[in-house]
Amino acid sequence: MVEKTILKHVALQYSDKKQADIFFSKILGLQLKKTFTISKNLTFEIFGIKEEVLIVVYENENTCFEIFITNKKNDSCFEHTCIQINNKGEFIERCKKYGIKPLFVKKGEKTLLFIKDFADNLFEIKEKV
Repeated sequence: MVEKTILKHVALQYSDKKQADIFFSKILGLQLKKTFTISKNLTFEIFGIKEEVLIVVYENENTCFEIFITNKKNDSCFEHTCIQINNKGEFIERCKKYGIKPLFVKKGEKTLLFIKDFADNLFEIKEKV
């Protein structure tokens, strides 16, 4: 029997906890579940970065994001997170309300929707059909 793979969480980094609160709570509608700090030794063992880091966890019954609060810079890359929302129009309005600009990309007959959050993390947005 093949095991069923389940995504448990996505970890991203932010330099500003207040901006993380806005994006994950007010725009994505997730609840702040917990915060904790991991030691320099543990971050070095796991990530090769010697820095004590605050982690903020936002989730609902289907989705969980662990946000590492750090001033370490991200370089450009192809990494992105795809999320499904219920109403694209309402989601776009929430983004605009908080200063996040939607990026519409034509792909043949379709128009794809992407956003970058306050920490330049890229999200592909799909509407539930």
